[in-house]
Amino acid sequence: MSEKITIKPVWFDSLGAKSSCTLVKTPDVKILIDPGIAAMQPSFPAPAAKKREWRDKGREAIKRASKEADIIIISHYHYDHFFPTDLSIYKDKLVFAKNPNEYINDSQRARATSFYSSICATYGGTDLESLAKPKRKRSRKKYPDPLAELPIARHKDFGDYNKRRAELLEKGRRWFDSRVVNWIRNPVIPELDLPALKVKYPEGKAFKFGNTTLRFSKPVFHGIEFSRVGWVFYTIVEYETEKFVHSSDLNGPVIEDYAQQIIRENPQVLILDGPMTYMFGYLLNRINLNRAVENAAAIVRSIDAELIIYDHHLPRERRFRERTEKVWSTAKEANKKVMTAAEFLGKEPSVLEG
Repeated sequence: MSEKITIKPVWFDSLGAKSSCTLVKTPDVKILIDPGIAAMQPSFPAPAAKKREWRDKGREAIKRASKEADIIIISHYHYDHFFPTDLSIYKDKLVFAKNPNEYINDSQRARATSFYSSICATYGGTDLESLAKPKRKRSRKKYPDPLAELPIARHKDFGDYNKRRAELLEKGRRWFDSRVVNWIRNPVIPELDLPALKVKYPEGKAFKFGNTTLRFSKPVFHGIEFSRVGWVFYTIVEYETEKFVHSSDLNGPVIEDYAQQIIRENPQVLILDGPMTYMFGYLLNRINLNRAVENAAAIVRSIDAELIIYDHHLPRERRFRERTEKVWSTAKEANKKVMTAAEFLGKEPSVLEG
């Protein structure tokens, strides 16, 4: 384990509620990543009352962790990654949050607008509309085809699935183009510099805090190419020769280029979310499940990590190990420590209880 970068999984899916909240500490700064939580889906094998109990317990754990943090990171605006209404956790913090103006779907844009409106009213004594910049200032920006930055996935041969995949990608491009129209038309929600907190949009940037560097990826798809649930960013924390990566919601990763990005980072500690195996046969097909498993196995084989926490999305159904068996067997063969957050904390994943 790293000596200068320490991590604490505050709450994760394996503890019984949807979250990937993590507290990271270096000698310079304390960082809380993705402070959000949501109750498990109806298919989760536990009584509704128990699911609410886990959610409430997790919420309190996140609140306690926020009191330690100097910085809060919001990788995207899904409720299991940020608190939309309990604004007290953001007071007196530097907040690095997903840019709500671009590389975002409509529902997350709406959530972000509501969130920043509440932030402005609560901590700025003003309304967001008075701070928003006119839409015309962004009208000349160009948004290239996102597949141009995914050469491995773009050229991968899927055999009999190639024709169907080409159709889906073309539909995805049309959906992307319509989102670009919205990004250009919408008023710009600015970064905030309020007396009680600051908000910065960090995608593709790096920030120094003493000997600690925080780096953020460019916007990446939340799952498959042109995923309708939008984009996220992932976070890299570096201190001297030590490195930690929190991958947010890459869903496996499904996309091969994202797996290679993580391999190039080669962190000592990695938090990696898994495929949504509980959606297998519905929103997750066999092709993309296999991609996610192969990519995670490649990461396990290739990086020198002392610890990989493989959680979030994954332990929402009892067969998650069976459906991702190659990842676990690769870890065993490579003598790598891969485990859920619950197991890291000395517990059994909640989905397997009873």
